[in-house]
Amino acid sequence: MSTVDEIEQTTPWERGVATLLTVWRELRSNPLALAGAIIVAVLGVVAILGPALISQDPTAQQLGYRLQSPSLAHPFGTDHLGRDVLTRIVYGARYSLGIALAVTGIRVFLGTVVGLIAGYVGGFIDEALMRLVDIQLAFPGLILALVVAGVLGPSLRNVMIALAIVGWTTYARVVRSEVLSVREREYVAAARLVGIPTHRLLTRHLLPSVVNPVLVIATLNLGTVVLATAGLSFIGLGAQPPTPEWGTMLAEGRAYLRRAWWIVNAPGIAIMLTVLGFNLLGDGLRDALDPTQQTRVEEV
Repeated sequence: MSTVDEIEQTTPWERGVATLLTVWRELRSNPLALAGAIIVAVLGVVAILGPALISQDPTAQQLGYRLQSPSLAHPFGTDHLGRDVLTRIVYGARYSLGIALAVTGIRVFLGTVVGLIAGYVGGFIDEALMRLVDIQLAFPGLILALVVAGVLGPSLRNVMIALAIVGWTTYARVVRSEVLSVREREYVAAARLVGIPTHRLLTRHLLPSVVNPVLVIATLNLGTVVLATAGLSFIGLGAQPPTPEWGTMLAEGRAYLRRAWWIVNAPGIAIMLTVLGFNLLGDGLRDALDPTQQTRVEEV
């Protein structure tokens, strides 16, 4: 059976199961990657189920309980308006992880489409798309995101747009390089000769070859997006009070750092654990799926 026939008979489900088994074997043998996976899983559960299990309103003000230190009633204490910090952290997880997933999804889609077209078509289109990528990479990612968010105005939606706009180029370059390598292989040439349609050639023969490196970069990018979102919210370009977003919580609590350290420490630790979890998991995925990959991940 030829390589083309083998790939044609391998369904996306079968390839996905094989990838999951490879990842699971790597996680079991890599304590740091397993720790990262556990952190990410716990954060995901908190973001999905936490708000449903907590009866308190994260924006409800109780001035009689303001600036209370951590206790059984308020494990993470209360802030300057009497709001329960733990409740706001739990709700904030939904904002932070939801934005990170949405932004990374947009980046992956845009970068993959551009990379596939540039790598497969080649010629003038390849040159034009890659020059566009080079122009964007000439600007520091965080500075460009600041400019875009500043022009659009302060809001979480605009932060998502800004971060999505500046982050897709890494995926485009990686996908293009993989496609340039794969399109010259014998099974791709054979697929062209037997008359396989272009869309099927892209989705069944070229696209599977870029899944692993894209997945690794996306996992690492999730942590950087959480950090960038918190940073933009901290300086007032992202979520606006009383939204329980971690960066906004840091900004609100900095004036009370000496009197109520827990207001700042709680969201700060949440951000640190989130970024750490995604970085550890991303490193483990890189070792499992693409051990030779040394792709530079953008700062934002």
